Amino acid sequence: MRVGGLAQHLVAARSEDELVAIARDAYAGDDDVLLLGGGSNTIVSDDGFDGTVIQVATRGVERIEGGERIGRPDAVRLRVQAGEPWDGLVALAVRNRWAGIEALSGIPGSVGAAPVQNIGAYGQELSSVLVAVDFLDAATGDVRRMTAAELELGYRTSLLKRGLQGVVVAVELELAQRQDVGAALSEPIAYGQLANALAVDVGTKVSLGELRRTVLSLRASKGMVLDPDDPDSVSAGSFFTNPIVSTQFAHTLPADMPRWPLVPDEPDLVAPLDAAFAEESVAVGLLAEAAVDRERHRAQAESTGPGVKLSAAWLIEHSGIRRGFALPGSGAAISSKHTLAITNRGGASALDVAQLASYVQGRVQAEFGVLLRPEPVLVGLEL
Repeated sequence: MRVGGLAQHLVAARSEDELVAIARDAYAGDDDVLLLGGGSNTIVSDDGFDGTVIQVATRGVERIEGGERIGRPDAVRLRVQAGEPWDGLVALAVRNRWAGIEALSGIPGSVGAAPVQNIGAYGQELSSVLVAVDFLDAATGDVRRMTAAELELGYRTSLLKRGLQGVVVAVELELAQRQDVGAALSEPIAYGQLANALAVDVGTKVSLGELRRTVLSLRASKGMVLDPDDPDSVSAGSFFTNPIVSTQFAHTLPADMPRWPLVPDEPDLVAPLDAAFAEESVAVGLLAEAAVDRERHRAQAESTGPGVKLSAAWLIEHSGIRRGFALPGSGAAISSKHTLAITNRGGASALDVAQLASYVQGRVQAEFGVLLRPEPVLVGLEL
C-alpha cells in the first residue's frame, strides 16, 4: 500500500537458525513483535510500529524423500522456508510438473504467510496441499511441527490469524507429480471465471503452463499484479473477504445476489466389520437408518446453516460505491478495475485507507445489514 510509519527496530533473518534465534530473543524481551514477509498484505498506521519488526527473508526449497504420502504414493513432498516468495514457488512447481498450486499464481507475499490466512484463488486453496508447518511458539520458544488439521484452516483464516502467537519457520506441502506424456496437466479447474478464460468446462484439466499464464493475465486485468504503470496495482489486493451469513439471513437478501451455499459433508455410514453385516436384514436396517440420518442432516443444513457465502464485490457495488470512488481530499480510492481493492492513488496515508474502508463497511451494513471484514493485516489501525 506504500503507507505507514517507521519501525522502532527492524531486523532481517536470512537463515532458519537466524530466524529462530532472533524470534526467541524478541519474544523474550519487552518489545512488541511484528512479523513481516513481503508486506503485501499488511497495512501499518501512520504512527509506525513501536516495537521490533522481524523481516522473514529465509530462502530454500527442499524435496523430502521417503515417508508416507497423504495423497498418492508418487506425490512430491516439499519443505519450503518461510521467506521464499510464494509466486516463485508456484513457478518452480509448474516448471517441475508439480500440480496443486498452479491456480495460486501471482499471489504476492511469502510462503510463511500463506497458511496464516489459508490463501486461495480461482478454485484452489492452500489447505488442499498443506501437510504441516514448523512453528516457533512465542509463549515457550520451542519449535514444533503443527499439522494442517491443528492449524484449523478455514476461509481466509487459521489458528495463526486468530491469535496463536509465533513464527512459521517452514511450510511442508504435498503436490502431485505429473507423468503426462506431453504437457503436464493441472488439477481440475474448479472456478467458472477461470474456465471461461480458458474456453473449457469446469472440471477440465489443462497444461500447467497454460493455466498459470491465464491466471496471471486475469490477475493483471484486475490490478492484482504489481505494475509500475498501473496505479490500481498499488493495493493490498482484495481488501474485504466474502462474508458468510446464515441460511435464514441469506433468504432476506435480494434474489439476484450471487451466493454459494456452504453444505457440509454428509455423515458417513459406519457399519460393523463382522459377519452379521452380511445378513440382509441387518444390512437393510443399517442402510435405512443411515438414509434417515442423511435426510435429517440435509434438512438441518437447509434450515439453520451451515451458512451461505456472499460476494463482497456485489455488496459494495450495490450499496452505491462504484469503481474509482474516493472520499473528498483522500489519496486512497476504490480500484478502477473492481470494487474489492482499495488503492493508493499517490500520496495516500494509512488513515486515508482506513477511512475509505470504514466508509465502505458502513454503506454495505446500512444497505444490506452485512458487516464486511478486512482481509489484510491491520497494524495500529481499526475499522
